[in-house]
Amino acid sequence: MKLSKSLAIKLMQLSNGEKIPASKLKYPLIAELLEEGILVDSRSGRTKSVLSIQSSKSLQAFLLNRFSIANLNQYIETLNTEDLSRSILVQVASNSKISTVRTFKGFLVNSFEPVATTLNGTAFLVQPPSGTFQFIHEFEKFIPHPDITIVGVENSENFSQINRQRHLFEDLHPLFVSRYPQNQSKDLIKWLQTIPNNYLHFGDFDFAGIGIYLHEYKRYLGSKAHFFVPDTIETMLSKYGKRGLYDNQKMNFEAEQVQEEEILKLIKLMHQYKKGLEQEAFIRQ
Repeated sequence: MKLSKSLAIKLMQLSNGEKIPASKLKYPLIAELLEEGILVDSRSGRTKSVLSIQSSKSLQAFLLNRFSIANLNQYIETLNTEDLSRSILVQVASNSKISTVRTFKGFLVNSFEPVATTLNGTAFLVQPPSGTFQFIHEFEKFIPHPDITIVGVENSENFSQINRQRHLFEDLHPLFVSRYPQNQSKDLIKWLQTIPNNYLHFGDFDFAGIGIYLHEYKRYLGSKAHFFVPDTIETMLSKYGKRGLYDNQKMNFEAEQVQEEEILKLIKLMHQYKKGLEQEAFIRQ
């Protein structure tokens, strides 16, 4: 059992001498505190029931015994802390699961050549052995060399086999980052916003892929973000494209959002061939 933040705040108000209408304290724990005589119920007028504290020391003892909370104010401040860790929670309460904590923040990176970066102020070479990736946890202190282009890969299969697609990025010094798993995507965006490096989005060549780029990346990164369209896109689209991708997605796409010349050219080709292309085609060609 844990003490919720909302109830903790109300108990703090009571501890400070405030009186609170019983209608705002509909918690099972309140009934127990009334039975223990820690809280008292008094009437204000004919029907309004108001609760107040009988003994602040008794409440402190109760919280320490029940929840191992030695300092209610510190407990509330901890729950308000943005960068919350389990170790901090354990210091104020014995239950380290009183709040949901993301143990693994960060994102995956990959490369097919050594990529120079710094991590926590120390030189760090990104060069995962074949068949592995690297996970950047303290991304706030992860800084790539300025000439590195960050390439976001939408599909996990393409990300895992990036070496087979290196011919697409011969003119770049790329560091590949993964959109998968998607619950890490906010960390990725936060990081991309703090570094000066350009961002290139490598996704599906269909309306859905363009939409992901516009809504998840371009809107946050502005002019330093671009949608990757390879020189061979027309050949690939005509040969490996799927009619179903075009037919199922075209009605939900708002073309007026698009301003990038490369995307406009891609859309023109999609309309011409009435197909969309999944990026996995570049692995299997």
